[in-house]
Parts: sequence; structure tokens; C-alpha cells
Amino acid sequence: MKRLFVISGSSGVGKGTVIKEFLKRNPGFKLSVSCTTRSMRPGEKNGESYHFLTREEFKKGIEDGDFLEWAEFSGNYYGTRKSNIQKELNEGENIILEIETNGAMQVKKQIPDAVLIFIAPPSFEELKKRLEGRQTEDADVIKTRLAQAERENNDAKNYDYIIINDKIENTVENLEKIVSQYAI
Repeated sequence: MKRLFVISGSSGVGKGTVIKEFLKRNPGFKLSVSCTTRSMRPGEKNGESYHFLTREEFKKGIEDGDFLEWAEFSGNYYGTRKSNIQKELNEGENIILEIETNGAMQVKKQIPDAVLIFIAPPSFEELKKRLEGRQTEDADVIKTRLAQAERENNDAKNYDYIIINDKIENTVENLEKIVSQYAI
């Protein structure tokens, strides 16, 4: 059986870039597609970007215990269906699941052999610089993201591994070293 690798990290830490580069270099891995109730954005495709569900469909899934993990953010639900992960593992895929720390703890309870990897910034100041450098959010949003990052960094102690994202190349290499211990 293949393995589930859960990757988390604060907004702005570069986890999406790291995962994208890792997947380019490691075609034997697949990025899991999560479910959401938010509206589809331009350029997104159902089943590729997310599985877009109605609130009613998502709530029924929660009630039926269909979700491996789920959370509500900004009035929308986000989550990962157990059946999707199990299907991909059974089909011989090593799965990467990019989720926040609360979701990762939910996953670990249901799939104890999932490998949890936290991507951390070199420093809190560097994270602040990266968030400000994106110029996509105002000062209040950045302040909120930094407070969330502090909470998430405290949760990192519950992860199997912590990788400091100083340079993308180094981070991807460290991720490859970790997964090579588990991936078949």
C-alpha cells in the first residue's frame, strides 16, 4: 500500500511552490484534490482545482462521516473525502495532501501512518517580509495571517517532520529525503 503525506505550513511560507516543484521532480506522487463549498474562480476546473460541492452536499458528507478532515473558513467548507484518499492509495498512488494544521490532526487520528510534514519559514520576520512582498493583502489581513502563523508554528511540534523553507531547492531536497524513507 502507498502512503499519505500531509504537508502544512503558514500562508506565505512557500508550501505551494515547494509541492509544485516536488511533484514535477517526482511523478510517482499525486496531489489530492479537496472539496469546497466556495464559488469556482476563473480558470478553476471542478475535479482538478477542487471538487465543488453545495453546502447541502458538504453538510450531508459531514453527517455521514465521509470526510477525513474538514473545516469552515470565511463561511465556506473545505475538506477531504476519505473515499477519494482510499481510492488513490488503493490504485497505487503516493498522495500529498496540503491542508492546515487542524485538518492534519484530524487525518492523523484516522490514518495513524500518515506522515505529517510542516514547512516553516526561516524566521517570523522573513515570513512577514514574504507576505508583504506579495502585495495581495492589506495590513490587517497580513496581521491576521501572522497571528495564524504563530498558532500554526506552535502546532508544528505535533508533526513528524519540520522543514525550514530557506531556499526552494533545499526544501524540495529535504522533502525528497523524508518521503524516500516511506514511499514504495
